[in-house]
Amino acid sequence: MSTPPNPRLTAALSADQRDRLLKCASPVDFPEGTRPFEEGGYADRFWIVRTGTVTLDVRVPGGRPPVVDSVSAGELLGWSWLFEPYRWHFGAESMTRVRADEFDAATVRMLMDADPSFGFALDHFVGQMLAHRLFSARVRLLDLYAPHGSGL
Repeated sequence: MSTPPNPRLTAALSADQRDRLLKCASPVDFPEGTRPFEEGGYADRFWIVRTGTVTLDVRVPGGRPPVVDSVSAGELLGWSWLFEPYRWHFGAESMTRVRADEFDAATVRMLMDADPSFGFALDHFVGQMLAHRLFSARVRLLDLYAPHGSGL
């Protein structure tokens, strides 16, 4: 089973589309140990990581949330902002100091609605990223919870 490639926004959008999106960006800095969002919280923004690493985790009863994936430079942090009811499906924690570009989800959704080609390109990018993240989460959870030698 091969891992889907982790898409980069720079390859998914045209130069004009990237410029349009980046005009909406605000720089942010997360110190190590910061939780930008919690599973189940309202997803009203997203980030493109410039430096550092953020881990994604999922709640499990009776224990510390296991890490299911990580996000690093050039990657998108957050996808729940694009799909109603706009609730985070994972939690996130900065493992190092993180510098990122932050985007207001409502503003970006309005841009997507106003320009269907931009909207399609961003939707397609997020879809590719979702495929990668869900595959990574599945593999990580199997590593954590499947009985060894079970063939899963």
